[in-house]
Amino acid sequence: MGRLSRRTLTAAAAGALASAALPGPASAAAGRGTGSVPDTGPVAVGGGRPGRRPELRGMWIASVANTDWPSAPGLPAERQRQELLDLLDLAVERRLNAVMLQVRPTADALWPSPYEPWSRYLTGTQGQDPGWDPLGTAVQEAHRRGLQLHAWFNPYRVSMTADPAALLPTHPARVHPDWVVAYGGKLYYNPGLPEVRRFVQDAMLDAVRRYPIDAVHWDDYFYPYPVAGQVFQDDDAYARYGAGFPDRDAWRRNNIDLLVSETAARLKRIRPRTRFGISPFAVWRNSTTDALGSATAAGVQTYDDLHADTRKWVKEEWLDYVVPQVYWNIGFAAADYATLVPWWSDVVAGTRVRLFIGEALYKVGAAGQPAAWQDPAELSRHLTFDADFPQVRGNVYFSATQVRSDPLGAMSRVVADHYPKRVRPA
Repeated sequence: MGRLSRRTLTAAAAGALASAALPGPASAAAGRGTGSVPDTGPVAVGGGRPGRRPELRGMWIASVANTDWPSAPGLPAERQRQELLDLLDLAVERRLNAVMLQVRPTADALWPSPYEPWSRYLTGTQGQDPGWDPLGTAVQEAHRRGLQLHAWFNPYRVSMTADPAALLPTHPARVHPDWVVAYGGKLYYNPGLPEVRRFVQDAMLDAVRRYPIDAVHWDDYFYPYPVAGQVFQDDDAYARYGAGFPDRDAWRRNNIDLLVSETAARLKRIRPRTRFGISPFAVWRNSTTDALGSATAAGVQTYDDLHADTRKWVKEEWLDYVVPQVYWNIGFAAADYATLVPWWSDVVAGTRVRLFIGEALYKVGAAGQPAAWQDPAELSRHLTFDADFPQVRGNVYFSATQVRSDPLGAMSRVVADHYPKRVRPA
């Protein structure tokens, strides 16, 4: 295909990379605006790491498969609400200043959306009203605590299973089966269809119109991660819309470029102070594939495999911030934290895009992880390393469950070493 062959990882390294593919465990599934954090509450200007500007300190709260919240589907509304408030209080206790709450995990909604049904992760039944407004509550209560609320959306994932019959009969994917591609045991909207691109934007931006969210936040899912022996079947869409592109890969990348650039433009028209951020898999391309890439040997490259040109999005300033998921330890041979942070710092240099680093708190103390992750000081070392790069304006932790459980005391150590008091988000 005209590309240099990708270097492969050992089986162990490949497994480690696969487990870091999303801001949630694989088994579970900068800023032109200033945000709307109020001036009340125990939030100091400055502080944190000596000599550093205000920084973003965030945590992801995943709702897909009830990973972080709610703790189970079908809980009473008051229990769901209290669990959410407890997580916001936890963020304050850990001296964080932002939460990334997943509000559209599978083409559904955690607010009363006119486009898509209520999420099954609330009530256990897709489309069933939970009796309260989770996103509206989250925005109000986060701001009351001096926290930013970044609404986390997944653009194209429709279902965690491949059976359309599991969806509500009125679900847009059932009404428009031609929009949907089954792949890897899941259902996805086809990014190659202009009507799909418009619909998913409309569905996400409905939340922006309704609520003063501080950011629209996406994770690393665009075209799905490759599954061996399977083909993402978009022949018809490519035949209709692929003329003028050198190959299908270029057409697919353009589809995602359009999703990003159009969303950025529409967002600024609707609510100019709301930021747009994306948290990609941290390897854009390996340097063996592209001289502009990082000195890594990752088995996945976002440009080639997810058709997500994350470097371009930064250089074009379509984003307000980027949070690469640098979910590996310092010294990890295939994708070294100490290689990727400088690479991303160089990418954002000279742009208005802010850089925050995604941190794999969920790996600390976990069975099967390298020895570095069995050391409670590893995560704190990451922030010490980041302090030498002025482009790094903060860190985001996956996920809320581990922020609360504090494996090996690693999160407590981060707070003690780096977060002596609360600060305003960058």
